[in-house]
Amino acid sequence: MSRLSTGFIALAASALAAASLACQTVTRAVDQAKPPVSGILYSDDFSDAGSGWDREQYDGGSTDYLDGQYQILVTESEADYWANPGLNYGNVRVETLATKAGGPDDNDFGVICRYQDVGNFYYFVISSDGYAGILKVNDRETTALGTGRLEPSDAIRQGSATNLIAAECIGATLSLYVNDELVAQVEDTDFSRGDIGLIAGTFDTPGADIRFDDFRALER
Repeated sequence: MSRLSTGFIALAASALAAASLACQTVTRAVDQAKPPVSGILYSDDFSDAGSGWDREQYDGGSTDYLDGQYQILVTESEADYWANPGLNYGNVRVETLATKAGGPDDNDFGVICRYQDVGNFYYFVISSDGYAGILKVNDRETTALGTGRLEPSDAIRQGSATNLIAAECIGATLSLYVNDELVAQVEDTDFSRGDIGLIAGTFDTPGADIRFDDFRALER
């Protein structure tokens, strides 16, 4: 079932084998996606808690470093929290590994590009129950670009699996890739450059705990 994003901006041996295979697949996907070293504009594996990302505690969640990763925790319903490193890019590919550490599968999480301020930016998300989409916040109003809703995608590894999420913002073309598969692409001209970042949120059920790692911005 397709969903409109309404979040406010504010496994026994066989199981272990399957998990190992999934991890290896994601690692290969990351390696295959790597451009020459010269194409890397910015990278962070979150091993240094002083690398410049937000470290905030809110009534409904938090954004902070945790155990060598970056955690966005959302303990209220119908809410999105995000974090930025304080950079400014135009044409860029933003990518990260993301894992649901806890909370509902009915969530959303991903990356940001062309962030102007709290009320104006693009974000590219998936959910742990298999939906994906590209959204725009414009004057604090959130719109799902393209079909107007998040759409199901077989590219997403559901539940607590790790996914490689990548957004390309090139000219007016905005593209969302999940595990190296293009799952959404739209055209929009409102924002031409800005900061990058990470975002996670909830729908009806609170408690989304998303961990991010190996974040990179690549020249495009």
